[in-house]
Amino acid sequence: MLELQHLSFQVNDPAGEKEIVRDVNLTIPDRELVVITGPNGGGKSTLARLIAGVETPTGGSIRFNGEDITRASVTDRARAGIAYAFQQPVRFKGLRVLDLLRIAAGRKLDISAACEYLSAVGLCAKDYIDREVNASLSGGELKRIEIATVLARGAKLSIFDEPEAGIDLWSFQNLIQVFENLRRNIRDSAILIISHQERILAVADRIIVIQEGRVLRQGSRDEILPTLIGTASAVRACRQADQGGAQ
Repeated sequence: MLELQHLSFQVNDPAGEKEIVRDVNLTIPDRELVVITGPNGGGKSTLARLIAGVETPTGGSIRFNGEDITRASVTDRARAGIAYAFQQPVRFKGLRVLDLLRIAAGRKLDISAACEYLSAVGLCAKDYIDREVNASLSGGELKRIEIATVLARGAKLSIFDEPEAGIDLWSFQNLIQVFENLRRNIRDSAILIISHQERILAVADRIIVIQEGRVLRQGSRDEILPTLIGTASAVRACRQADQGGAQ
């Protein structure tokens, strides 16, 4: 379980101090897929980076499974079970997909196990296992490979920062299926997604709305989604998500 207590983050710019995250109090329990949404520039991605340890809060605290990790490094948080997927996945010239999965898993995966992770994100393993993680891969392919590395990690908390950014419609549709599968198979872990896409909001267990660095409202998908996209559209999106999860 993740707990944010009075979390704040401010930076200095030419106009003076600017508060990006303001006194945020949140709990992300295990066995939930939670989506944080809100207007651009509202502090969503900054909040994700604070949780992952990419940024250091200027106030408040972060607790993960009862341990205070407010000042813990990215590496220490990764060891504690927090995985973070960037908006733009990093390319590694000379590094094969198989090598990347083994690094993520922290052990020497055999090819069969590595292929299972690629299959879980809708990639034909034999076509990708020996490919380099370089510019030859499309944005959608990189996104799914990055998700495969998160699966290989076996993380207790997986954070995805705007996973839909920079991918085509076909890849986006496959990405939704991946998240539906992840939600259906959550055990003693949690998934946190930063997104404003209706289809991703529709697969959430809970939605948190962030605006101007503060939590504007939060609740179950059925409570919050209609307030964001309209009742009829929300019902349709939820039905599509539930039907996908039941397949």
